[in-house]
Amino acid sequence: MWGGRFAEGPSAVMREINASLPFDKQLWRQDIAGSKAHVAMLGATGIVSAEDAAAIGAGLDRVAADYQANGVPADDLTLEDIHMLTEARLADAIGPVAGRLHTARSRNDQVATDFRLWVRDAIDAVVAALEGLDAALLARAEQHAADVMPGFTHLQSAQPVTLGHHLMAYHEMVTRDLSRFRDARARLNLCPLGAAALAGTSFPIDRHATADALGFDGPTRNSLDSVSDRDFAIEYLTSAVQCSLHLSRLAEEFVLWASQPFGFVALSDAWSTGSSIMPQKRNPDAAELVRGHAGRILGCMTSLMVTMKGLPLAYSKDMQDDKPPAFEAHDLLGLSIAAMTGMVASATFRTDRMRALAESGFATATDLADWLVREAGLPFREAHHVTGRVVKRAEELAVTLDALPLDEMTAIDRRIDARVFDVLSVDASVASRTSFGGTAPDNVRAAIRAAQGDAA
Repeated sequence: MWGGRFAEGPSAVMREINASLPFDKQLWRQDIAGSKAHVAMLGATGIVSAEDAAAIGAGLDRVAADYQANGVPADDLTLEDIHMLTEARLADAIGPVAGRLHTARSRNDQVATDFRLWVRDAIDAVVAALEGLDAALLARAEQHAADVMPGFTHLQSAQPVTLGHHLMAYHEMVTRDLSRFRDARARLNLCPLGAAALAGTSFPIDRHATADALGFDGPTRNSLDSVSDRDFAIEYLTSAVQCSLHLSRLAEEFVLWASQPFGFVALSDAWSTGSSIMPQKRNPDAAELVRGHAGRILGCMTSLMVTMKGLPLAYSKDMQDDKPPAFEAHDLLGLSIAAMTGMVASATFRTDRMRALAESGFATATDLADWLVREAGLPFREAHHVTGRVVKRAEELAVTLDALPLDEMTAIDRRIDARVFDVLSVDASVASRTSFGGTAPDNVRAAIRAAQGDAA
């Protein structure tokens, strides 16, 4: 392609380090789409004859059909990237007129356009997958809106909540993830095509036409920034990292809950594995792999950020390494979302075990303190102190708070009376948490209805 300037060809090592075809062949659909929009514009503006534009467009369709049927060959590294391969295949199909396709564009604006199109497609795929995960979370939350479980801080039993409320916390995380991906998509949706190498072109091109043809909101506004910007890929990766952290937290809970000490959940056979030596084992490997993928996705984001951090304008060959981390992160994130969706949808939640543990650990102690404030008029700090003494006595007698005899409580503070038993059960505790965003079953059901309405 650029041999006119050089007397000798590149060395074998140079050819290998310089070639991106083995990985950027993934962009072939976007490359064909961008090329078709470009040549249609060349024909419409008269830069290329209508006859030549039609021949090139038809030839690109033939190349695309061949890629679709037979895959993209990546064995000839003299064709450095998907752009050169496609142009060579086009020349094989229609002859020298294929050389007119590259009029008024550069590989710099071509790859920037292709990559934006790919990231846009990737975001659309992730959004669809996250909507599926969210639907699974909402369905299981609705099913378990009133089922009591222990809520934890420091992984210690803290206050009773409902399983539905717990699952809805992950709905909130997914909602934020969806917002981040959608915001990133809105920002990336400008078209670099026509910026050429870095300075624009002297041909009378119509950049608005190519932007419209490719579904962009308009063309990018500065030719230097057009070819050197990779913010859109970094935003995609930062959104992917945050999403993967949420998935990892949910995966970690499934790992803990599936263990015998917790016993909160049984994962289906579809999302479990066994042991090569221990026949009794039932391992939550899918959840563990989702947890592990989060670290790899974070590494992908770091890789691209470090690549871009010191590059002067406009294009540098370092930027060829922008695509592998995006491709890898996208594949890992897609697997992670699919796995967590499957686990959430098919898990058997052992609500009897959850309730039993919620009833242990004095999880309604805060309810006793609140009762002392409301009904006995104690300042909260004094109520906290009294409650601590009551808990200590229940612990000494090895009983739950709602099973502690009233005379034991009145011996600690005479202001406690029989009405206190109205608030000491776990059901009474969760039912009382009616503040906006609280765990009361009616609150949970209202939150689910609101979420379902937003999704409709």
